[in-house]
Amino acid sequence: MMKDKKVAVIGLGSSGLNAALLLKDIGADVKITEASDNENVRKNAMLLEERKIPCQIGGHTKDFIEGNELIVVSPGVEDSSPSIKWANELGIPMISEMELGYSFCKGRIMAITGTNGKSTVTTLIGQILEKSGLDTVVCGNIGNSLCGEIKRINKDTWVVLEVSSFQLERISNFKPHIAIILNITDDHLDRYSKFSDYFNEKLKVFKNQDVKDILILNRDAKELEGLDKKAKSKILYYSRLTKTNGTYLKDNKIICAIDGRNEDICATEDIRLKGLHNAENVLVSSLAGIIAGVKAVSIKNTIRNFNSLRHRFETVDIIGGVEYIDDSKGTTVDSTYRALESCERPVILIAGGKDKNSNYGVIRELVKKKVKYLILIGEARKRIKKALGDAARTHEAGTMQEAVELARRLAKENTLVLLSPMCSSFDMFKDYKERGEIFKKAVLSIK
Repeated sequence: MMKDKKVAVIGLGSSGLNAALLLKDIGADVKITEASDNENVRKNAMLLEERKIPCQIGGHTKDFIEGNELIVVSPGVEDSSPSIKWANELGIPMISEMELGYSFCKGRIMAITGTNGKSTVTTLIGQILEKSGLDTVVCGNIGNSLCGEIKRINKDTWVVLEVSSFQLERISNFKPHIAIILNITDDHLDRYSKFSDYFNEKLKVFKNQDVKDILILNRDAKELEGLDKKAKSKILYYSRLTKTNGTYLKDNKIICAIDGRNEDICATEDIRLKGLHNAENVLVSSLAGIIAGVKAVSIKNTIRNFNSLRHRFETVDIIGGVEYIDDSKGTTVDSTYRALESCERPVILIAGGKDKNSNYGVIRELVKKKVKYLILIGEARKRIKKALGDAARTHEAGTMQEAVELARRLAKENTLVLLSPMCSSFDMFKDYKERGEIFKKAVLSIK
């Protein structure tokens, strides 16, 4: 199918690198183009050039796109890229890196998407399956791309795949056996012109499913109501608030009830993860495990030993009776809402970063209720201050160190200092991980 086919890959991050290597392995005539030029790009280019794969870095040219029979697009590449425009003008078909990986994937795919919680749920499901002895590969938006894992996947493998809206933009045949939608809230409005565009990209995760497949939905997420009428697959639910066909919470127990079969999974006291939102993450992960054939006792043991991922509502330290929590992965307004919901003490909230045109006003009432002081950093701080500045006493800081030192001065015993930015990190940091690490260093420096 791909042998000797002329294929260009756009984007030389991890996804593009793995797509190019897979194409080379299957005999395609592949080359790759990348707009930026930095240390990581040059390192990847060297790896590809050793495999005799031509690389164009530091910009795109129409000549490089012309003459190809297929374009594979990395998730970070936007429609505004000149290479995408040229491909459209030339009528060259385009697919996503994930679509390419899917076409060579022999395993059963469990695809997890949503605005918040994807990484935690993907990781927990992966551990539930793996610790029960099932052959499991965890990949996608969480780390290594699907293309990069194809060699490890056979027909008995469960592929636990974290899926972003960007990866779904150019799918055609992608069809997971189990699709999971956690929630879809305001995000990436710097890339999409309106929320409905973002919402509809997310729904593509189940568009090719049929009656043999399963779609799992969050019954408590109002924005997902009515999706059961759009799906051809079997629908199962999870809920923190109501009994449902799937998993639900009752009397501080997680119960699985599928088609009349009832089974206790664990008690809420078995969950080490903090926060109401993490109870939801455990509910959906347990349901996925049951569907995959994992016994309830094995799921319970995995849940008991599962800690929060780094930078996801993670306690850094308690200093002078003040708890410092790193939720740097809280890059949306909804994720910060969920973090604040879980806080039972007065909060000093450190927020701000690269603005994604989010509506910060939707969190106003919860900020009034939970937040004593709001400390704003980054390029979005003026917009956040305009939306929330009268909901809590508000300060601005130029650096993370300044923000943490200010929080220390303002904090009283039995207070929480929460880094939950509501924004991406790219104005001040390489990524959310670097932002979280710098927050941690700043906290430890004030001990």
